[in-house]
Amino acid sequence: MAEENQPTRRKLGEGLISETDRLIDELSGPVRRMRQEAASTLATMAYEQPEKIEADVDNIVDALIDALFRPEAQTRWEALGALCKLAETHPDLVEKAYEGTETSLFDENSSRVRIEAFRMLASLGATSPEKSDKVWPLLDEAIQCFHGDPGYRAMLDSLVDFAAGAASDEVKEALVSRLTFDAENGRGYIKTCSQSVIAAAKGETADK
Repeated sequence: MAEENQPTRRKLGEGLISETDRLIDELSGPVRRMRQEAASTLATMAYEQPEKIEADVDNIVDALIDALFRPEAQTRWEALGALCKLAETHPDLVEKAYEGTETSLFDENSSRVRIEAFRMLASLGATSPEKSDKVWPLLDEAIQCFHGDPGYRAMLDSLVDFAAGAASDEVKEALVSRLTFDAENGRGYIKTCSQSVIAAAKGETADK
């Protein structure tokens, strides 16, 4: 085993292994802290340096999907954050994360994981009518389950882009129906954010 690992160590030491290859290795490695840092770095790259992702996007997406099943919450929410952004440009690749994201959406221990899972599904669903049809049942269930919970505002905020995107007419109608009561009778951010989502679904501007 030591001899098998030596080529990889030599590549790392000589700088011959790419940054993304190193991050993929660390993301699946045995050290929690390194997994967290690798996931965080990939999330930052997705938003700030997407050109570094493109050259190996297939392998990076696969590694991020695999990371959704790590035991520590931070690795999962960072991976979901990266996938959320990558869904905008590579929806067919990111769609493979559906199962892991569904599990994360109902994580019992981490609100942040739930929020990032919701955001990822909303980002994916905004890319096409077909993908919106696929993710909507989960989003609808989450709206009902987490209504008013910490993080619910972030979920509503992500629904604005979902509603304004390429979601199907049927999904937009269902979204409007789901949030109409809160838009008319809710209080505080629940009312105003629900109004913003409905306005986006109708192609309107919410009243301020």
